[in-house]
Amino acid sequence: MLTHTFRHVRGIGPSLESALWARGVRGWDDVGPDRPEALTPARFAAVGEELARSRSEVKKRNARYFQDLLPSRDDWRLFGEFRGETAYLDIETTGLEPEWNEITTVALYDGKTVMTFVSGIDLEGLPAALADYRMIVTYNGRCFDVPFIEKAFRIGVGHAHLDLRYILKRLGYSGGLKGCERKLGVGRKGVEDVDGFMAVLLWQEYRRGNRKALDTLLAYNAADAVNLEALMVKAYNMCLADTPFREETLPAPREACIPFEPDPQTLRRLQASMPW
Repeated sequence: MLTHTFRHVRGIGPSLESALWARGVRGWDDVGPDRPEALTPARFAAVGEELARSRSEVKKRNARYFQDLLPSRDDWRLFGEFRGETAYLDIETTGLEPEWNEITTVALYDGKTVMTFVSGIDLEGLPAALADYRMIVTYNGRCFDVPFIEKAFRIGVGHAHLDLRYILKRLGYSGGLKGCERKLGVGRKGVEDVDGFMAVLLWQEYRRGNRKALDTLLAYNAADAVNLEALMVKAYNMCLADTPFREETLPAPREACIPFEPDPQTLRRLQASMPW
């Protein structure tokens, strides 16, 4: 979809982009020496200059360049081009505020491999792992995951960033990550009832010496990251359906192998201890 896009060019709004598509200018390669009827001479020159730069930035695999120029409601268009260089990111923490709480575990998934990082073991390896990707996908990561990471490691996360919370909300889906999963038919096995509060209890249980609690927490964390890919593909295809390019839908992701098993006994015991 990215190479069909003209919204990153100054002066081209949704109406003009649609007019270009309707006149057969369906992508960057259709802008040739003859000026499309929908463009003034000045705008045609600007489009030519921007598309030359755009081709260069695609060759550099610079996803952030396009996100910085596109309206936020159109940033989903990046996904088809950069799917193979995307990390699906989810973190668990001891609380909600980066100023007072800390990261406990992180899960990264790239469509092939689940990677996890644990505080006190290998969490410091996260920034190097992130550097291998051009784009990240999160759910509510703009408000939560990224601020935590930036504070914990004193870095700026400069990746292109698709936050599914906002993409799905524009499509009519809300209710948190698991709420969106249920509405869109994306399941998870063994950790259906685990939430952020339970994740804190699991971390505390692990710190008291229960290794199975950590495996359960990592199974939950990894399920969050893995399911982001399925949701992102669904969201992309739904957004694409509102364009002339609906035939270019992406295939569903392959089933991921999560290398951790939740411990039902630990979960039952912690659930029984809750005051509600």
